Amino acid sequence: MPILNNLSCPIDLAPLHRNERSLICPHGHTYDLAKSGYVNLLPVQNKRSKDPGDSKEMVAARQAFLNQQHYFPIVETILSSWPEDNLRGDLRILDAGCGEGYYLNEIGRLFTAQGIVTDRVGLDISKWAVTAASKRDKDVSWLVASNARLPMPNERFDAVLCLFGFPVFAEFSRVLSESGVLLLVESGEDHLIELRKILYPAIHEYKPTFASELADFGLISESSKRFFITLDSQEKIQQLLSMTPHMHKASYEGRELLKQHDSLTLTADIKFRWYQKKH
Repeated sequence: MPILNNLSCPIDLAPLHRNERSLICPHGHTYDLAKSGYVNLLPVQNKRSKDPGDSKEMVAARQAFLNQQHYFPIVETILSSWPEDNLRGDLRILDAGCGEGYYLNEIGRLFTAQGIVTDRVGLDISKWAVTAASKRDKDVSWLVASNARLPMPNERFDAVLCLFGFPVFAEFSRVLSESGVLLLVESGEDHLIELRKILYPAIHEYKPTFASELADFGLISESSKRFFITLDSQEKIQQLLSMTPHMHKASYEGRELLKQHDSLTLTADIKFRWYQKKH
């Protein structure tokens, strides 16, 4: 499956064509491929900061944590819950907010073992995340880009995955085929509850997101997965903390309390919601 094909210019949405180490649109906008093979399709005028998204340090921590396969049950649940009507011999998949590429890499590997060919595109606003992802899996089109303005044509994908990300439903609907599906993966009420009880003096009441029906999508299925993670060193605990919002939300005192723990067993509580694009 050729990579970096069927993409659009982020400035004018004109089709991009490959010319050796560059992607070029008919109006002359040019995007050079990085050494590791990804392309940056996030124009300066669309950035909200100089270096948006996760930092280099956060990406390194997430990569170290995920490579230990603590979250592999999430991958298994994605595949086991995948709507049967959407499964076919070849699948076009967008991971919208792909991070350092763990999930899209694992999904591709498992689908290949089932004889399913995948055309996979991974997109993230963090150049550090996409740089790491592009070194992990060379069979994926990795893009620095934004969900707010997806750089690809209408009906480009059979499935859009948004795992712990920031969904933009109108754009997801636009790039999904008529029979396309959307997966939202989010934290449940008890996710990392043991960690949160150390970091915070009180736990806020859980409020589910997207509880009401979405304008462009109908709910197909909803499920939860609970499992346990044991981290046996302070280094691993800090890796997990660094890849969560709690790194910035928790107080100094809370983070210092966490440093007193050499091991933790944590609850993972994950929600999976599959949606069908409405016609």
